[in-house]
Amino acid sequence: KEFLKPIVRVLPESYYGIPIPKDIFLNLFKEKEIEDAFVYIETVLRAFYKNGYAPVLVIDELQVIGDIKIDDLLIYKLFNFFVRLTKELHLAHVFVITSDSLFIEKVYSEAMLQERCDYLLVDDFDYERTMDFLDSYGFKEHEKEITWNYIGGKPVSLVKVINAKRSEKNIEDVIGSMRIHRTGEIETRLKLVKELGDEITIGGRHCDVHYEKLVEALKTFLSRDEVGMNEVDEVSKRYLVKENILFVDPLTNMMKPQSRLNLIAIREVMKNA
Repeated sequence: KEFLKPIVRVLPESYYGIPIPKDIFLNLFKEKEIEDAFVYIETVLRAFYKNGYAPVLVIDELQVIGDIKIDDLLIYKLFNFFVRLTKELHLAHVFVITSDSLFIEKVYSEAMLQERCDYLLVDDFDYERTMDFLDSYGFKEHEKEITWNYIGGKPVSLVKVINAKRSEKNIEDVIGSMRIHRTGEIETRLKLVKELGDEITIGGRHCDVHYEKLVEALKTFLSRDEVGMNEVDEVSKRYLVKENILFVDPLTNMMKPQSRLNLIAIREVMKNA
């Protein structure tokens, strides 16, 4: 704790990240002693904890370490450490962010988080919020409607359209290009699987991905916006989620395209599949 005092003294009231001198970092991680790293993080958080205000620890895109093993699955150790920080020590608030919806399922099973955490879905904007958002950037009524009809309320796509409007581009042309581009990406992905094959690892097993089953899975969206996650075979489901084509909500057990744009692209590709 003594070596942390000079670090903490020079930090601002609001700090982003966990400070660590280079020599300590190298010493902690060269032998992969994960428990030592946890002790360090806990010590830093204790130094910041004051007046009943707990630090907020945000971990983004954690799925990248999902299969890493150090004696045991690292993810198991990490989430049990988070439980210690929050439920046992009440030392910090922890937010874990991931764009991989199937990773959430793995977290629940591997780290035994049932009743120890809350699942927060960061979803697209609904119709009203999308209209209000576009209003604030001077969109005309027909521009707002075509934006909603083709890309829905996905923030990253809305930002792209807003930037296009700022550049005085035609909104219909921009959205049309986005639709063609996404349709081509999905079509190419299926073509690669059909001609070259592919595989995905599930529970340590290498599973072949089959073009026919992918098409069968995607065709369920020709008449529906979402389907039950168990209506599609497990290999196809996981592959399409990994490729950011589909999204699985583990709380509702429903599956849907990643965005309105994806739904439209899927339907266009499936018409000719």
